Amino acid sequence: MPLLVTSAAGANGDGYGALLAFDRDGRPLGAFSSDARIADPRGLAVDQEDQLLYLNSGSDRVLALDPRGSVLRDTGPIPQLNPGGGTFGPDGRYYIGLRSARTILALSATLDDAGERILPDGIVPFPRGFAFGSDGTLFLSSGIGPGGEGENTIVAFAKGQNLKPSRLVSDPELSPLDLAVAPNGNIVVSSEYPFGLRDAVTSIREYDTMDGHLIRVFSADGLAQFRRPRGLRFAPDGILYCVAQDEVMAFDFASGRCLGAVVRYPRMNGQALAFLP
Repeated sequence: MPLLVTSAAGANGDGYGALLAFDRDGRPLGAFSSDARIADPRGLAVDQEDQLLYLNSGSDRVLALDPRGSVLRDTGPIPQLNPGGGTFGPDGRYYIGLRSARTILALSATLDDAGERILPDGIVPFPRGFAFGSDGTLFLSSGIGPGGEGENTIVAFAKGQNLKPSRLVSDPELSPLDLAVAPNGNIVVSSEYPFGLRDAVTSIREYDTMDGHLIRVFSADGLAQFRRPRGLRFAPDGILYCVAQDEVMAFDFASGRCLGAVVRYPRMNGQALAFLP
């Protein structure tokens, strides 16, 4: 089961601008795909039914790759798409965050439609990760943008109530970068506070989805540098992974214990990660 990581490029991190592959022991396997349509890659998600990897490319398109790294589906260029993170929703569609429009777009898994913006443009100042709960609730984190604009919070949209967000989390030490739903139903958020500062405090924070209270804080405990945390992903065995600058961190979610850096790769500047079955 290879671990795949998107490495940003240019203004988004000056990394490799590639989809990198590692084995479960953290050994680099090189680029997972050399397709030229993969440029400054961002969000990743696996369609468990078709065993395809969906990738948001900085070339304003979405791609679906097979387990050998070949592109099988392609939206083609979508003007001003500027995609961020991606995940599959309860309805089987592929949802992507739009960085410039500050909303979420839903695409058919076949990638052959124009998509539907499920939230109004500008719904939050700067989207920084989203996920769906088991009951269909959409959790959306709002962070700080590159220019310092934004608001650090998490809002929730009940199923069918996409125009009526409720503010779920108010944590003065939160600056979210990505969000995931944990196996226990809570939400976990990677955080860098204050965002962009060299001495920022980095952590993963777990919140209750009913009232938004802070349950636990996961930290590196001195086992790794843990700088610029970004994408979160749970492995099938329940271990929580977080991609960061030059590293991929692992945490035993049940105990909260940090397992250290399972990948160390200079200039990786990871944005998202996924496991291929």
